[in-house]
Amino acid sequence: MADTKRICVLIVDDSAIVRHTLREVLSSDPEIEVMTPAQDPLIAMERMRVQRPDVITLDIEMPRMDGLTFLKEVMSQNPIPVVICSSLAEEGTRSALKALEYGAVDIIAKPRVGTRQFLEESRVMLCQAVKAAGRASLRGLRPARTVEPKLTADAILAAGSCAMAETTEKIVAIGASTGGTEALRLVLESLPADTPGIVIVQHMPELFTRAFAERLDTLCAITVKEAESNDSVIRGRALIAPGNHRMLVKRSGARYYVEVRDGPLVCRHRPSVDVLFRSAARYAGQNAVSVIMTGMGDDGARGMLEMKQAGAFTMAQDEATSVVFGMPKEAIRMGGVDRVLPLTSIPDAMLHHAR
Repeated sequence: MADTKRICVLIVDDSAIVRHTLREVLSSDPEIEVMTPAQDPLIAMERMRVQRPDVITLDIEMPRMDGLTFLKEVMSQNPIPVVICSSLAEEGTRSALKALEYGAVDIIAKPRVGTRQFLEESRVMLCQAVKAAGRASLRGLRPARTVEPKLTADAILAAGSCAMAETTEKIVAIGASTGGTEALRLVLESLPADTPGIVIVQHMPELFTRAFAERLDTLCAITVKEAESNDSVIRGRALIAPGNHRMLVKRSGARYYVEVRDGPLVCRHRPSVDVLFRSAARYAGQNAVSVIMTGMGDDGARGMLEMKQAGAFTMAQDEATSVVFGMPKEAIRMGGVDRVLPLTSIPDAMLHHAR
């Protein structure tokens, strides 16, 4: 019989309302088991002495011990996948991004009271993030199961019959999810200032993508910014899709640009890698290079196949260097990948084929 062990989650947050909401949302998924939540890290440590969780959801600002200090303790002594649960506030985004450097595998936005659609989308994304963390490499991979109904890129953009003719100017499309923030940092830091234009979807909540782009911009030779509609895709610039919006590549004559718009979740995500890749297949085709990186699920796999069929060169991060070998594995399985590479080899290969 297949292993049906549920992912055991410990919620650590000083807000009783947040603890209750997270517990209710996560408990609704049959693959997740929620321990008695803790209102601060010291109580969490007591809980962990009795039962070791598979995943921890962690607030940053808490009494007695802050989340970053607790995270460093966990990762140094007995590593457990940690998902940061942060409020959508400017200062909070920067602390949450710092947590990714310390070893957290993902960021989720704290649930808010809203419309029925908002609450349902939050449930999907919260459960997805926790299940991805439960399958992260520091705990070993488990077989992923799709349990949520999902739209495909057809809901946003119809498949094109052909792409535009080849030009001398290339673009690079990158998709990533769990573990992708640090993987993207490594790749983008390695690129020279004249790198062909890059468009990126990293699964991340709204506001976090802007802080993430600003942080990368200070570290990289290229310019990195959160994308806005009509931004040109040009040499020396990377555009990151804003959280809670989708991004498409378009082309007008020899100019590539992006369109940012609202829309439903695709492959349980907004932004969606599949939507970005499909648009790149249609409007760039053989003028594009595509990279799919660490992340759970199959977002991007179909779009990458479409890019390959349109003449793009496609690459996937290998299992050994992926935090979660889900998205690359699905792209490989579907036949959409030309090369499988370790993370450190991706920048050079990307530049070679983009030039």
